[in-house]
Amino acid sequence: MSSSIRKSVNSDTLTRLAQAIAVAVSATLAGCSSHAPQPEASHTPNIAARAKQKPIWLSEKPSPQVPQDIWERMRGGFQLQDGLGVNPRIEQQRLWFASNPSFLENAGERGSLYIHYIVERLEERNMPLELALLPVIESAYNPMAYSRADASGLWQFIPSTGRYYNLRQTRFYDGRRDITASTTAAMDYLTRLHDMFNGDWLLALAAYNAGEGTVSRAIERNEKLGLPTDYWNLSSLPAETQAYVPKLLALSQVVLAPEAYGVNLNPIANEPYFQVVEINQRMDLSKVAAVANIDEDELFQLNPAFKQRTTIDGPQHLLVPTSKAQLLTASLQTMRPEELISPRSLKPVFDGADPTEVAKLKRAYRVKRGDNLGSIAKANKVEVKDLQRWNKLTGKNLKVGQTLVMQDTTKRAPARSSGRVNTVIAANSKTKGKTDSQQQTQYKVKRGDTLYVVAKRFNVEMQHLKRWNPGAGKALKPGQMLTVYQPH
Repeated sequence: MSSSIRKSVNSDTLTRLAQAIAVAVSATLAGCSSHAPQPEASHTPNIAARAKQKPIWLSEKPSPQVPQDIWERMRGGFQLQDGLGVNPRIEQQRLWFASNPSFLENAGERGSLYIHYIVERLEERNMPLELALLPVIESAYNPMAYSRADASGLWQFIPSTGRYYNLRQTRFYDGRRDITASTTAAMDYLTRLHDMFNGDWLLALAAYNAGEGTVSRAIERNEKLGLPTDYWNLSSLPAETQAYVPKLLALSQVVLAPEAYGVNLNPIANEPYFQVVEINQRMDLSKVAAVANIDEDELFQLNPAFKQRTTIDGPQHLLVPTSKAQLLTASLQTMRPEELISPRSLKPVFDGADPTEVAKLKRAYRVKRGDNLGSIAKANKVEVKDLQRWNKLTGKNLKVGQTLVMQDTTKRAPARSSGRVNTVIAANSKTKGKTDSQQQTQYKVKRGDTLYVVAKRFNVEMQHLKRWNPGAGKALKPGQMLTVYQPH
């Protein structure tokens, strides 16, 4: 036998011997484990039992600490920052925010009522929390913001898109300004755009600004030219849209490290600011505020969709500060309906009408099933054309539950002129029973104007200016029209 064959046999023999020894040892150990007598608990401690207990620090991970500040919670949910690198378009926008720290600071103050709600809704949908900053870009978190393109609300819906997403718009209610309804609509719209552009959030945001058609055409153009079709390479997008996405990304980076950019973001509690309270009747926000000891302006900021500060045409609920929700709910159960309505609530029907016509308001009528303008006019001894004029009706269609106002027609007010400046007869509040001829002027708000400044300019009381313009709000916008009455 050759030496190589001998070595091979010896190797195989040793291998088999080692395997046999291993099997025997395993069997012996198993037998010892199963048949060895167990020590009595009374004589020796159960060391094996102790050994089986898992240390807490190995089996349980400490739960993450819940952020106390909504800004910190928001930072933890940012999803759009990866892979941005050095981008001049983002840097340019970031420089602007760093040079204008008050812009974000003021928007944050206004948004403190709404940000927690928006962050929670975004998290429910696993959407990037950078989107909670989109209202900063769109409206500076002002629910009363109104653009030249007729966009309105926190999320700046134009009328047609608002209606598409079930945001009703009437003389008394604008769903685009409804905090919860518009937030739902915005997230539905953004989700649809995200799906449309194959999960690309930057393209979805561009489409939110410019429209999906504009972005789709820009993509098609690049495809024909053999160019990349990502957001950063769509050079045919409008200039506003080319700055829109970098603006949001830059703003997000400032929020990530505000101190680095000289921005002071006041902490916002990571808890709901408002609560929904169901209502089943018409009521004035001023009355509700008094009942629940809520600041009237704050209540209107939570319910800005009710344009005339009266719950007409809108949802059967109100948003109220969480701390006052229980008090309001209890109060509503004990109050009579008439205690929650003030005569002022009928005034907005005549928004822009002559003061004498408003003063002659006599009664209101709620439309019932089967009613029409003719039957209502006959029953109340008025003319159909007067009913239409008093209620600004262009047709004859009525809705069940709609409120119509009636006036005393024994003394007709003089006809109003058709020009922008109308001469009317109004009671002078500074004299007893005396009437002066007053001139109605439409004033276009300029940059820097406030209600106080406008009142001083026309030498009228600010409270009168507020009454003449019930939907104006405290923060006036350039281009906004105000009605002012002056002695003729």
